[in-house]
Amino acid sequence: MADHDPGRTAPPAPEPSGQGRELVRPHTREQVSGRLPGDRFVRVVPSYRGKFTAKGSRLVATEAASAPRGPLDKAFTATRHLLLGRPIATEREGEERLSKLKALAVFSSDALSSSAYATEEIMRILVLAGAGALALTMPVALAIGVVLAIVVLSYRQTIAAYPSGGGSYIVASDNLGPFAGLVAAAALLTDYVLTVAVSVAAGVEALGSAFPGLNDVRIELGVGAVLLLTLGNLRGVRESGTIFAFPTYGFIAALAGLIGIGTWQQLTGTLAPYHPPAAFIAGTAIEPLGILLVLRAFSSGAVALTGVEAISNGVPAFKRPEAPNARITMAAMGLVLGFLFIGVSQLVSVTGVLPDPSEAESVISQLARLIVGGDTPYYFALQITTALILVLAANTSFADFPRLASILARDRYMPHGFAHRGERLAFSTGIVMLAGLSALLLVHFEGSVSSLIPLYAIGVFTAFTLSEAGMVVHWRRLRGQGWRRSLVVNGAGAVVTGITTLVIAVTKAPEGAWVVLILIPALVAVLYGVHRHYRNVEDALYVDPAHARLETLDPLVVVPIGSLDRATLRALSFARALSSKVVVLHVATDDAAAARIERQLGALADTGLEAVIVESPFRSFGAPLLSYLDTVDRADPGRPITVVLSEFVPSHWWEYLLHNQNAFRLKIALFFRPNTSVIDVPFRYDRD
Repeated sequence: MADHDPGRTAPPAPEPSGQGRELVRPHTREQVSGRLPGDRFVRVVPSYRGKFTAKGSRLVATEAASAPRGPLDKAFTATRHLLLGRPIATEREGEERLSKLKALAVFSSDALSSSAYATEEIMRILVLAGAGALALTMPVALAIGVVLAIVVLSYRQTIAAYPSGGGSYIVASDNLGPFAGLVAAAALLTDYVLTVAVSVAAGVEALGSAFPGLNDVRIELGVGAVLLLTLGNLRGVRESGTIFAFPTYGFIAALAGLIGIGTWQQLTGTLAPYHPPAAFIAGTAIEPLGILLVLRAFSSGAVALTGVEAISNGVPAFKRPEAPNARITMAAMGLVLGFLFIGVSQLVSVTGVLPDPSEAESVISQLARLIVGGDTPYYFALQITTALILVLAANTSFADFPRLASILARDRYMPHGFAHRGERLAFSTGIVMLAGLSALLLVHFEGSVSSLIPLYAIGVFTAFTLSEAGMVVHWRRLRGQGWRRSLVVNGAGAVVTGITTLVIAVTKAPEGAWVVLILIPALVAVLYGVHRHYRNVEDALYVDPAHARLETLDPLVVVPIGSLDRATLRALSFARALSSKVVVLHVATDDAAAARIERQLGALADTGLEAVIVESPFRSFGAPLLSYLDTVDRADPGRPITVVLSEFVPSHWWEYLLHNQNAFRLKIALFFRPNTSVIDVPFRYDRD
C-alpha cells in the first residue's frame, strides 16, 4: 500500500450508537483504484451488502438473503414460486387489500351461492307431505328473508363497533366472556369446514345436472376443486379476489337474468307448463303436514344465511377506510342475496317444479330448462357459472377460517403456527388444515349435498346469536349516541337467530346434526386445553426483568467419538471451550475397537480430558450412550449436560449414502431428553 494517499481514504460509514453494533453491522475493507495512475483507495463497506439493507440500527433481510442454497432447495423453491408466486414483502400488505367489488366476490360467494340450493332444501322437506305442501315454499322463504334482513342490519352495526374484524368471536369474548367467545369460535370453525364441503358438493351436483356422466366421479371432482381453491388462496388475498370475481358476478348476472326472463314470461302468460317425471311424484306424502315439518323446512332453508358474517370477520382485508367499505359491501350482499333467493323461490312456486329425489338434477337446472330451454347457450352458461360459484363459495371459508384461526392463535387458544403468515401474506397453516378437513368430509359423505346439509347451519346460527347478544351488552355498556336504536336492532337479531338456532338444533338433530352438537363443545375443550398449556409455559418461563440475572453454568460436556481424527479433534477443542469438565466417550462393539481407541486417546493424556470406554456386547450404539447419560445425570442432577457431536459432511448429496450418519441418529435420540443440550460440530469434506 505504498501508493496509498491518506487524504483520499474514504471514511467508514457512520455507525449508529448502541451496544453490540460491531456484531450487527460488520464491515470489510476493499481496495479500489482512483482516477489517476497509481491512485489506490481503501473503502470500508458493509460485509452484508447484497443480503441486507441498513435501516437505522437494524438490518433488513432482502429477498437474496432467503435465496435457496442447494440444488434440491432451488428446485423446491422454483416449484413453489411457480404454483404460489414469488414472496411478498410485509410493507406491501396494503397493496394486497381488497376493493369493495373484489371483497364481494371473496367474502360473499358463500352467501350468494346458497341461493342456488337453499330453496331446493326447503322443498325437499315440504314435499314429504305431498306436492301440495310446496305451496308453503314462498312463505317459508319470506320468513327466511326477514331473518336475513335483521342479520345484515345487525352485522353492519358490528362492523362499525369492531372494525378490527374477528366477528362473533371478538364480540362475544369482549361482552359475554371468554367461554362465550370460544363457543362462537368453535361454532364458526365447524361451519367453515362444512361450508367448503357443502359448497363444493353442490357445485359438482350442478355440473352433473348439465353433464350427467360426471356424477360417477363427483368425489374426485370435489377433492380436485378443494385442491385448486387451496392453491388459489395460498397465492394471497388479492389474487384470489381477482380469480373469483368473474364467476361470482357471472353467476349473479345469469341467475338474475333467469329470474327476470321467468317473471316476464309469467306476467305475459308465455311461461311453459311443467311436467314432472313420474319418479319425482312417486313416494311423496309420507309425512303429515304440521308445524314441525314447516319448522324443518325453515331450518333447511336457513342455509341461505351461511356466510353472511364473513364480511364482519374480514374487515382488515378491505382497503381503507376499512369499516365503511365493509358496511357498504355487507348491504350490497344482503340486497343481492335477498333478490336471488326470493326470486328463485317465487319462480318455483309459480312453475310447480319438484326436487329430484336422486339429486341427479337440481331445481335451478329444471327451472332453466323450463324457462330458456335445456339445449341453449344460456342454460349451459347458467349451469357452468352456478357450478363455479358453488365451488368458489368455499372461498369464503378459505378467507375467514385462517383469519379466525390466526386471531385464536394470537390469543393462545390455537397453536402459534396458525398466526404465521406465509411468503404470500396468507395464513398458510389455516388454509391447509381447512382443505384437509373438508376433503375428508367430501370423501366420507361421498359428495352428497343432502347428507351434508343436516350438519350445516347450526354452527353459524350459534355464532349469530352470541354475536347479537354480545352487541346488546356492548350498547348497554357504552350508551353512546343512538345506542337505544342499535340495541333494539341487535336485540331483535339475538331473539330471531336464537329461536332459529333452537329450531335447527331440534329439527336437524335426528338427521345427523347431533354430531355438530357434540363437536362444538369438544372443540371448545380443545381450545381451552391449548390455552392452559400456553399459560403454564408462560408461568414456567416468566422472569421479572428487574431481577433478571445470568447464571454461570459449567456443564458436563460429553463428546462421543468413533476414532481420533481431524473432525474429532475439532469437536474436542470446541468442547474444551465450553466447560472444564469434558468426557470423551467411546462405545466399543468389539475388543479390538476398544484397544485401538485406548491407544489413540493416550496422546491426549495431558489435556485434562476424561476418557470413558463403554463396551457394547450387543453391538448397539445409541442405547448405551443414553444409559451413560442417565447414570451421570443421577450422580449430579443439578449439572446440565451438553453433548457435542462431530459430524462429517460430504461434498455431494449422494455421498451421504456412503456414511452411517451416526451423528444424525444421535441428534434425533437426544432431541427429547431433558436437561440435555446437543451441539453439532460439522466437518466439511471439500475435494480439490
